[in-house]
Amino acid sequence: MTSALLISGCGTGSESKAPKNSASGSGSATSKSQEGSLTWEFEHISDFSGEITDLAALSEDDIWAVAIENNGRSDAHLLHFDGTGWKREPLPDAVGAPTYPPRLEEVGPDTLWLRPNGQRDDVHPWAKWDGARWTSVPNSPPGEIADFEADSPDDIWVLDYSLVGQPFTARHWDGTRWTTTRLPHRAADLEIAGPDDVWAVGHRSTGPGTEYVAGLPYIQPATMHWDGTSWKSVETPEFRFEDPMPPEPGATLYGAFALDDGEVLTYGENSFNHGEMDHEPADEYIRLRWDDSRWAEQEPAPGNCGQRVPMAQDDEGLFLYGNWYLTDDGRCVKIKRHRLPLSTGARKTSNQSLWLNEVHRVPGTDEWLGAGHVQVNQSGSPFGAPVVVRLKRGG
Repeated sequence: MTSALLISGCGTGSESKAPKNSASGSGSATSKSQEGSLTWEFEHISDFSGEITDLAALSEDDIWAVAIENNGRSDAHLLHFDGTGWKREPLPDAVGAPTYPPRLEEVGPDTLWLRPNGQRDDVHPWAKWDGARWTSVPNSPPGEIADFEADSPDDIWVLDYSLVGQPFTARHWDGTRWTTTRLPHRAADLEIAGPDDVWAVGHRSTGPGTEYVAGLPYIQPATMHWDGTSWKSVETPEFRFEDPMPPEPGATLYGAFALDDGEVLTYGENSFNHGEMDHEPADEYIRLRWDDSRWAEQEPAPGNCGQRVPMAQDDEGLFLYGNWYLTDDGRCVKIKRHRLPLSTGARKTSNQSLWLNEVHRVPGTDEWLGAGHVQVNQSGSPFGAPVVVRLKRGG
């Protein structure tokens, strides 16, 4: 990332620089323990209370984010970095005024799409950015889109939740039209591992292991695979608590992640309705990997990385939720962060935590950006500071 990416406030149509964070220290010699350290450095701090809900980049001088303010209204706006600074921009006319913050999708090397993020916002159209302007997407899919995955502009999959009572629909774009396909089970997430190699994960309420408990089926994890012609249910391990059975138990998968080498990981939980019995069992975290023929348990990650799911992968490891990083050689590294400058209104005595919604590589570079907010808890005036952060390696 170029040095033009400055820490800045972002008002309506204006820019202002905030002081550099003094917590970054003074340039002492890097020790061996620092050589493998990772730190999120502030690139942009907005001048309102809220959060950045999404981020996408076409290049180092064309980066977009969706932000919301904690102002009692549900409206969202865009932030755009054009190589000189961050500017606040309204949502394009093409998407109207959605109830919930829209989602940014990197469709190809030269195109972003801005879409409704489900939640019954299916009446709103979609927009596309071609590097110069926003226009309408002429063939946006119908329905309530819960997930969106693009391998290329001519190979896009979406998960549609709009059919009440039938949340098993996936739609595919081949560059000319959308084709609707039926999934064998209810899906929570899609993941593209390669051409004609797509996975959907979720749960099923019929079949082995779903015997009823107190009148309800014990739902079980479900995985489905698209091989270029159809969706097929794939045998998936079952999970079940021992007696005495806790109330309303169920096991489900909520996410999938395809590694750069084509290996697919999936994540979920075997849980229940807590608070209704003494001596409750512990929730069971589900971590599976596809070994080309069957689902197997993942090797446990060390330390605090063990129960965290990936957000992104670089050449050396995985970025995990909660600002952790799992290296390819199996080390669990905490990604450090700085405190907000006092000019933001955060006091020296405040408790601060960084929560990222997105982590992305900037195309054509080795730079990584994260977007979310810093939660500031302090007496009388807590707030959330929307931030974009950049990864710094080493001391």
